[in-house]
This record gives sequence, C-alpha cells and structure tokens, in this order.
Amino acid sequence: MALKLFNFLTRKKEIFKPLVSGRAGFYACGPTVYDYVHIGNLRTYIFEDVLRHALEYDGYRVKHIVNITDVEDKIIRGAQKAGKPISEFVRPYEKAFFDDLKELNIERAFEYPKATENIKEMIGLIAALLKKGLAYKSDGSVYFDISEFKKYGRLSELKSRELKSGARVNADEYDKTNAEDFVLWKAAKAGEPFWNSPFGKGRPGWHIECSAMSMKYLNATFDIHGGAVDLIFPHHENEIAQSEGATGKPFAKYFVEGEHLLINGEKMSKSLGNVYNLRDLEAKNFNPLAFRYLVLTAHYRSKLNFTWESLRAAQNALENLTEIVKEIKNSAKGARPAGAAGRAEAKKFKKEFLAAINDDLETPAALAILWKAAKSEKLSGREKLELIFNFDKVLGLELDKIKPEKIPAAVLKMANEREKYRQEKNFAKADELREKIESLGWLTEDSPSGPKLKKK
Repeated sequence: MALKLFNFLTRKKEIFKPLVSGRAGFYACGPTVYDYVHIGNLRTYIFEDVLRHALEYDGYRVKHIVNITDVEDKIIRGAQKAGKPISEFVRPYEKAFFDDLKELNIERAFEYPKATENIKEMIGLIAALLKKGLAYKSDGSVYFDISEFKKYGRLSELKSRELKSGARVNADEYDKTNAEDFVLWKAAKAGEPFWNSPFGKGRPGWHIECSAMSMKYLNATFDIHGGAVDLIFPHHENEIAQSEGATGKPFAKYFVEGEHLLINGEKMSKSLGNVYNLRDLEAKNFNPLAFRYLVLTAHYRSKLNFTWESLRAAQNALENLTEIVKEIKNSAKGARPAGAAGRAEAKKFKKEFLAAINDDLETPAALAILWKAAKSEKLSGREKLELIFNFDKVLGLELDKIKPEKIPAAVLKMANEREKYRQEKNFAKADELREKIESLGWLTEDSPSGPKLKKK
C-alpha cells in the first residue's frame, strides 16, 4: 500500500518514490525567530511531523532538516529597537520555538541549521549563479535574473501573476503578487550586521539560505520539500530557480504544502488582534496536545478554522481518549487473550489506518479509525492498547505515556468479587459491593471485556 502525496509541482497525488530506496530526504522551512511562533506556523510543523512519522511508519529512514532564519529584515529591526545584537535578540525566541515543539510532541529534526552559520555556502551558491549569467550585481547587491531562468513560475503557476523582468525587490518581506528579480546578496547598510564576500560587504537575502542549507545537509536533489501554501510564491519558487540554476539538476521531487489556519473564519492579523501563540492557549488552561488533536481533525491541505470552542471540543475528545486508555489499563478483570475474531478485527483496523495515512495523510479518517478501535467490542483491552499505541506513532498524541490509576488492592478485590456475583446473577450482592467500592472513591463500569474502575 504505497504512500501517495499531493505534489504541488504537478498539482496531483503521486506515489512517493524516493531517490534512494528505503530513505527519504525531507527539508522544511523553519521559523524566523523575531517573535514567538504563532499557531498557524505550528499547524504546519505538526503536519510535517505527521508526514515524517508516516514515512517512518512505512519503513523509511528519514533525514529531516529544518532551517532557522536568524538574520532578516524583521530581526534586524527588532534587534535595533531592543538595542541588542541580533544573536542576543533571537535567543529567547529560538528557545521558545524548541519549547513549543516539545509541548506539541513534535520530534526534533535531524538538524536545525542557522542562516548565520551557513554564510559561506550561500556565497558559493551566489558565485555559481553569477558565473552562469543567472545573476547580476547592482549597487553592491546581487540579484537573480528571473528572465534568464526559463522554468520560472512552474510551481506557483505564474500565469496569474505579472512578470516584471528587470524590476528588483530588495526586501525580505515580499510582494506575493508580482514576480520580480529577487535579491541574493544585500549590500551592507549602516548599523546592520554584515559579512565579507567577493561581491562586497553585506548579508544574504532570505530566499538563498534554504537553497544553500538544503543542498548542504541533503543533496542538490532531494525527495520532499515541506512548508505552507503562503511560501509557494515567491519563496519556494525562488528556491527552485536559484538551486536548479546553480546546479543544473532538479531541486526537490515533491513539494508538500500545508493550508492556512483561520481564526474565527479570518486570516491571522496583528491589526485584528487574533495572532495567538502556544502561551496564549496555555494561559486559558488548554493542553498543547489538544491543539495537536484539533490540527489532526482537518486534512493538511484544507483550511482549518480555529475557535476557542473548537479547541475546547478537541480537548474534551483528547480527555475522553485518555480516559479510555486509563480504563483499559485499570480493568479489574485484566485483558483477555486475543481470539480469532479479535485478531481479524485488529488486522482490519491496521489495514484501514495504513490506507488513510498513505492517502496523502488523511488524518481525520485515521483519527476516526483509532476511535473505532478504542470502542470495538470485538477487541480485548490488550488488543485495543496495541492498536492505539501503534496508530499514535503517526498521530503523536502521547497516548503511550498515559499512566493507569493505582487501584488499591481492597478495591480491586471487591471489584473481582462483584464480577463473580454479577456472573452468578446475584445482583443484590453485586450492587452492595458496587456501593462499597464507590464509598472508597471509585466507580465501576461493566463492559464486554470485564469491569472497569475509574476514580471519582
């Protein structure tokens, strides 16, 4: 059952065929650390984490690279306003980014290369583009000439945009409407950080860093490039142009892009005051994993509308799932051995889950299958836990870390005695023991797999 991914290069689902059998090179655009990462960014990182684990679930060894942009226009402005060097200014936001990943159970990438630590590689790439006549110098800066790269626009379907050959854009905050020659190396300005280069003192433009670092840590050609749809143009488009222009080789085989997160039906905007980060969610007593659960309820290529009500519903669902796992672990009777019907049911659920995940990461369907398995009356408690934990290798809700309640020996003994009376249809004695158990702070629930105990 092969993994299929929607490739934005071809605008269709394709079977994933890696460059090297059994391995997957995966590059994703990371944070620009001038502020806390907002929940729209976090939605993208969660989808990329699911993609990584889906690949691993299918048996691939994944080399996952995520860059950190630590020099850029917004960072420089923020550092100047704070009166700090950029290295000091970005440090708390970089730490907060990694804290967020941990809170959301996003597995760390193989490497997080920083822009400031890879200037040499960027200079080499720019020099290659100049040598090939794909770039030109102007006023101490270097620009990519989009008119010289004939394939420019195939990712973003440029027909809908205006190609302004010869017009130059020097800012890192970019125009998403017009295609213009973009800056590769920015001439030094007073009060800004700079590096020495054959083109003069300056610093790299934003787009060049991803090309340089993806090729350094993966190869000139690699398997998957991840990101969000708002990066398709011009960032990913420019990455393709400068990378393929320099090497003459294809860049990434598959571009996999996540859709926007909306807030109450609107785009996030500082002017609307609806830009939230993980700290805002935690301040309202939400479990970060509830946000992860919410993200899983929508396909990554569909817009997801965030509301506090939808987050509350996700938290309730996650808490209910947690209780199911606890109840199974607290089963007074213990897990019955797997029977033929249970084995067949488990096999069916595994097949359905794999089909959902391999169909372009259909996480809503995968979640539904997990719930069906958790509630199935054909499965023993042991079988349910095995399936839940197996599926959670992809979904990442930390269900395997749920601890069972410690049931007092006296309560456990009464629950087993009560079950014996219940089987004998001595309901008066069974009810008497139920009341005693409840007086000790525990509730009993009868199920096909045996009695379950739950703390009041």
